[in-house]
Amino acid sequence: MSVSYVLKEGFAGFRRARLSAFSSVFAIMLAVMLLAILARVGYNAYNLAQSIRQDVEVEVFLHDISEDRTASLRNSIESHTIVTNLQYISKEDAMERFRAEFGPGSEVLGSVNFLPASFKINVDTDAPVPEIVAFVEEVSGYVGVDEVKFNRMGLELLEERLNMFLLWGGLLGFLIAITAMSLVFNTIRLTIYAKRNLIKAMKLVGATNGFIKRPFMVEGVLHGLVAAMLALGLVWLIFHFLIPLYLPQVGIIAWPFGRWYFLTGAMIVFAIIMGFLGSRWAAQKFIRRASAGG
Repeated sequence: MSVSYVLKEGFAGFRRARLSAFSSVFAIMLAVMLLAILARVGYNAYNLAQSIRQDVEVEVFLHDISEDRTASLRNSIESHTIVTNLQYISKEDAMERFRAEFGPGSEVLGSVNFLPASFKINVDTDAPVPEIVAFVEEVSGYVGVDEVKFNRMGLELLEERLNMFLLWGGLLGFLIAITAMSLVFNTIRLTIYAKRNLIKAMKLVGATNGFIKRPFMVEGVLHGLVAAMLALGLVWLIFHFLIPLYLPQVGIIAWPFGRWYFLTGAMIVFAIIMGFLGSRWAAQKFIRRASAGG
């Protein structure tokens, strides 16, 4: 089969049904652009949530216990897999911090040291809240531990909001993709309908369904490629010009994984896949009908 024929017929689809081709390209462009925006904003939201989680500390306040018991507690706590860092703050260190924070006036306390020794613990940012809660409850029961504090409500709220954003963003992206593929489907269907007499003639001289389908699938791929280029331009415009211009406090939102080509490549591939699948779907369904006279 001639490659030039397939490409020629694929490009010819743009001329035969200009309005439909425009609708298909516009739909894929809009879908890819919105998905790219969701991906880029979602990536930055996830990184922000992770940075907030890094600042979450579990504070373990101790009774007046011996150095041996303190060392034993430290070893027990550090043995947990979710613990990434542990800092011991003695009674003396706690008092020095208190005086540094409160400044003049703290000297009225004299030599009285009412502050307890404590551990400040950082946990794994990927650890789920229930696992952190279970860790806190276990540590609270250790002998020598007076009290354990950590912002459970804030962490649960953060995780809930992030999961909700990812869930709804994923559902929205799925609906956008299906809508774009449906428009490609309708465009190719109209092109097939316009060529139904030619398809009948090709079938009569022995052309296979695969031979007839390939130009339409090329047309769908071309729709996706053109749409991807337009979507890329719009994404650059939005994130590098419009947002810094109208929301300078936001700045330039980072590219996923710190490189522009990851998201750019994904946009191009996804647009081509949408165009290919939409055209293949239409070609498989309607070429049989057209060749049978339906």
